[in-house]
Amino acid sequence: MTADGFAAYADGVDDPRFTEWLRARSEPAWSDAVEHPFTRALADGSLDTDAFASYLQQDYAFVDALVSAFGYAVGQAPTIEAKRPLVEFLDTLTDAENDYFERSFEALDVSPIDDGERTETTSALVDLLGRASREGGYAETLAVLVPAEWIYESWARGIDGSELPFYYSEWVELHALPSFVEFVAWLRGQLDAIGPTLSKRRQDRVDRLFARTVALEVAFFDDHYGGDA
Repeated sequence: MTADGFAAYADGVDDPRFTEWLRARSEPAWSDAVEHPFTRALADGSLDTDAFASYLQQDYAFVDALVSAFGYAVGQAPTIEAKRPLVEFLDTLTDAENDYFERSFEALDVSPIDDGERTETTSALVDLLGRASREGGYAETLAVLVPAEWIYESWARGIDGSELPFYYSEWVELHALPSFVEFVAWLRGQLDAIGPTLSKRRQDRVDRLFARTVALEVAFFDDHYGGDA
């Protein structure tokens, strides 16, 4: 993992993007995440509801850390213009998405879990978000936030979940809305802009954080899928 790697990639590509380079380097885990049997079963309605309920409980345990990481990103963003989309997304996480969780928990007859009930994967994601935000700068925080959101935008793209129970259909919709697609594109653009300017040491660190996030997203789906992933 070297800074020269992106420079070499950029020399051979028309319109090179730092995030596309990171995504390619995270393979095959990236494809494992966006094409996971869990998301395919969710999309066609065949996913076991108990598995989805457990998944939502763990995901909700992760949301608090995600909100904190976006809060760090707001503080680290270099301009007011860059802070605004982050603040707006924080509002979505703490309002519309939180409302979705509350209604889904009620429909699925489950409750939010305590910190001590987190799976190993959930705990690892929470730890990764915290360390990237507290111990790094804007680039390191983006290195975790970008894949976490981009993976969801990628697997939800093109899925028609309108005939599914609301807790499935709305989960797809939250990650396929034009506003979310635009936000992910903007978030990628932030990392695309800063990535090539980083030192070799920080580019290596961003690369590792991005790849670790992708691997943990695969593990998160594995944890809640009843078949052979």
